[in-house]
Amino acid sequence: MVAHAAVLLVLAPWALPSEAADEPPSLREVFARVDSAVVEIRTTEADLPVPGLGQPASLQSLGSGVMMTPEGRILTAAHVVQTADRIEVRLQSGEKIAAHVVSSEPSVDLALIELDRSPRTPFIARLGDSDAMAVGDRIFVVGAPLGVGHSLTVGYISGRRKPNSTLSGVSQVELFQTDAAINQGNSGGPMFNMQGEVVGIVSYILSRSGGSDGLGFAITSKVARLLLEKRAFWSGIDGYLLEGDLAGVFNVPSPGVGLLVQRVASGSPGERLGLKAGTIRARIGDEELIVGGDIIIGILEIPLTGPESLAQVRARIVRLNPGETVTATVLRGGKKVVLTSTVPPDPGGR
Repeated sequence: MVAHAAVLLVLAPWALPSEAADEPPSLREVFARVDSAVVEIRTTEADLPVPGLGQPASLQSLGSGVMMTPEGRILTAAHVVQTADRIEVRLQSGEKIAAHVVSSEPSVDLALIELDRSPRTPFIARLGDSDAMAVGDRIFVVGAPLGVGHSLTVGYISGRRKPNSTLSGVSQVELFQTDAAINQGNSGGPMFNMQGEVVGIVSYILSRSGGSDGLGFAITSKVARLLLEKRAFWSGIDGYLLEGDLAGVFNVPSPGVGLLVQRVASGSPGERLGLKAGTIRARIGDEELIVGGDIIIGILEIPLTGPESLAQVRARIVRLNPGETVTATVLRGGKKVVLTSTVPPDPGGR
């Protein structure tokens, strides 16, 4: 018995390193490996003029993103950059680089932006398999909540919400629900699995207080991968689909629908087409809108009849070649106006 115990004492020290080597990396180690791929995104756009006081002011907004290529392509949320007049990306190294939108899908709240020059020391994240995640899996989120950059919050996948669920916000794609703390500024930031792979892009929160109530939602990496694989398209407009009674209120010709143009980004394809943005904030029923702008009722001779027609328009536009003509029929001041432009050589639209 004594000899057997002595053998165990001799062998035990040799066994310890092997057991330690099999342990997964700690959260500290994984965070240190991926944090440099996370960026802060600051945007500027013109606000509506105050009635009777002339010129509009500039608004600055904050979001997050994650770098996916050495050239500086970054995944973020569409609502962070869709109508931005200027975009500045701040890297962990301290570099501040201007960027532009390459592709955007507001219906799923995802966008791809690109730095105007390559970063000196790019750090790249890897896209993971969101289908492999399940409720109860541990995750962490990195971003700039309330402007505090490179903040880490930890939680779990607390739900998988199917498309067309009754939740407010994005409803056309599957979402991850998480209890990880998410606040303003986290939008567009990455959700990582414990291997340091991006499995989601933060979209929005449900909150009574305006801060984190443990109900955060992220677009899955499966949807993000589809955006990366699609041909680039960005309109630069924020539109609201007028259907049913609202279409009647705005005198949209029956039986169609209209896309109310609320904002148009400076230098965007929408601006080059000549679209006019809204000028007045108004509440109609339960909806808060920016009214006074164009109402699009057809694009490329495709009449707008619902969300499916917008998908048809996008499919047609992405097949156009640089120099080809784009037309839009809009209601402006109660009259039909046809606007014409050409597809730019830069897929980012700038």
